[in-house]
Order: sequence, then C-alpha cells, then structure tokens
Amino acid sequence: MFKNRVQAATKLAKVLKPYSSQNAIVLAIPRGGLPLGVVVAGTLKLPLDVVLTKKIGHPYNREYAIGAVSLENVVLDNTVKNIPESYIAEEIRRIRNTLTERYAQYYSGRKPESVKGKTVIVIDDGIATGNTMLATAELLYKEKPEKVIIAVPVASPQAVQKLERSGYINKIICLEQPPDFYAVGACYEEFDEVTDTEAVKLLKMTNRIKDT
Repeated sequence: MFKNRVQAATKLAKVLKPYSSQNAIVLAIPRGGLPLGVVVAGTLKLPLDVVLTKKIGHPYNREYAIGAVSLENVVLDNTVKNIPESYIAEEIRRIRNTLTERYAQYYSGRKPESVKGKTVIVIDDGIATGNTMLATAELLYKEKPEKVIIAVPVASPQAVQKLERSGYINKIICLEQPPDFYAVGACYEEFDEVTDTEAVKLLKMTNRIKDT
C-alpha cells in the first residue's frame, strides 16, 4: 500500500537510479503517471515527456483493451477479427481527435522529445490488465528506442507475466504485485484524479526547470 503517487514515485526513483543522467528519457502515461514522472525525471536528471496513446476498448467492455492508437500508429490484438471493421475505424477516428486535442494542450509551443536510440522509461501509477501498456510498448518500439523499460509501483501478477512475454519490452520494474490485486486505486491511500489542467502544469513546470 502506498500513501500517494509522490511517495510511490520516490520509491520507484531509488530503484531506477542506475539510469541517472544516461541517454534516457522518462515517458509518463497521462494523466495518473505524470505526478510520478515528475519525481522520477527530477531525481534521475532526465527529460520528461508523455506517451500520447489511448486504448481501443472492446465494444462490450470498454475497459478491456483490444489495441491502442497514437497520432502516427495503430496496434491491434488478435481479438479484433471478431469485431466489426466499422467499429475499429470509428474508434481510431474518435481517439485521434482526442489525442490531437491533448497534443495541443501538452505541446503548446514545442515538439515531443525523440525516443530514437534512447532508453525509454515508461511510468504509470499502476497496471491492471496490462493490455494498454502492452499496446503502448509496441507503439514505442516502432519509434526505434534503444530499450523500453516499464516502471510502475504496483501491478497485478497476471499483467506482469503478460508484459514479460512481450518482445517489445526489455525490462519491467514493479515494486509490488499483490496476489489479491483488485484495482490500481485500491493500492493507494490517496488516489485523487489528476485533471488535464494539473497534468499540463506538471509537464510544463518540469520542462521549464530542465531548460533553465
């Protein structure tokens, strides 16, 4: 059990110390991953950016990811063969509209950091099923990083096992894997929602400190 995202990030940063000041970048998954990303990037003296991807939910269970979309790429798992193509196409269009709006929010006046040839440390506040993170890792892999490292405070054991079988992830760092995992939020005493406004403020503040 973690007190809050900042405490969890502090513990995570200690484990990630070997990557300090290397040719690496911290990528936070908005919005819940950003408070952790700020702490980890600051501790390791690495640049911070966000992963602008979003899952495609199954038509009968929106929480179950059947793929993911970025502004440039799409990845789908094998379950989509039984899902109408019209649904997939509409979801991709809708998600990309959302990502375009978020891009304008997060990147006003600047461009995303390149991950090519770098060690990419993907940070989130936790992983439930692993489907979204798996699809995100595949999208990142297409951008030719040196390594992809997933770092989270907590995840279900099943999700970690699923990610370990992936060919897109070089290492998984997970501080806790509760055998009775129920939900990410249940592993924190304080788990307030991070708004878009707060997320943008955190990202801009961190990059302003880095640039000075």
